[in-house]
Amino acid sequence: MWLFRYLFTNLYRAIQTANGRRLLWLFFRYAGRPRHQSGIIPFLQYRFQVPDALSFVWQFKEIFADESYRFQADINEPVILDCGANIGSSLAYFRQQYPKARIIAFEADPDIGAILKQNLANNRIDGVDVVNKAVWIDDDGIDFGSGEADSASLFSETNRRHVPSVRLRDYLLRETRVDMLKIDIEGAETDVLIDCRDALRHVRNLFIEYHAYIGHPQTLGTVVQILEESGFRYYIDSNQARVRPLVNHRYRGNDVMDLQLNIFAYRP
Repeated sequence: MWLFRYLFTNLYRAIQTANGRRLLWLFFRYAGRPRHQSGIIPFLQYRFQVPDALSFVWQFKEIFADESYRFQADINEPVILDCGANIGSSLAYFRQQYPKARIIAFEADPDIGAILKQNLANNRIDGVDVVNKAVWIDDDGIDFGSGEADSASLFSETNRRHVPSVRLRDYLLRETRVDMLKIDIEGAETDVLIDCRDALRHVRNLFIEYHAYIGHPQTLGTVVQILEESGFRYYIDSNQARVRPLVNHRYRGNDVMDLQLNIFAYRP
């Protein structure tokens, strides 16, 4: 029911743009398909292999219809670090909007990473340095739960395995400026930001998908404190629209997360 409530309450907004209208078509064409079944979905000028149709539709909404990752680039070759690139939808958007950008993409899940590389190659999305390792606080590797579609997480107990990792702080310190830093790393964001708190000075725009997992401390205050100390202005958004939150403690019936927020930070 929440899907149809979303469609009807956001219908007017969606039909105002071409990608909003494409989003509605994708919803009606693919959102009702059985979950967690791999397939090919054509969109815009691309054809992507996707492990789960509904998850991809939500990606299209956030990335192409809402343009959540758009930023002001005041140079021709902006530097973009995409932490949690998933199957490559965000990379398609970044290359489309910033054709001369230097892009480094990180993806922890080996299986999703393989799909990511396939989608980039098949759609001729060139010039992306793909690092199929988890973004973390060291290079020693990390135990990581591989979920279906986009549910893989540091806290997932499903198919846990030890995956290689990179220290994001090292990448940030190599750059004289980072025009966009996207962090969507499913629960590892707070630890990584703590480790990078003295390396954010050259970051101009920052997107963080914040996750709070049931049974683990909520650390939103720490994330906000780091942003303030680093001189960012920020905006926090949630698409949960949860009613009766003092009674309804779950995020869309999610059994592992009770909060997910999008945090947008920029330098004034």
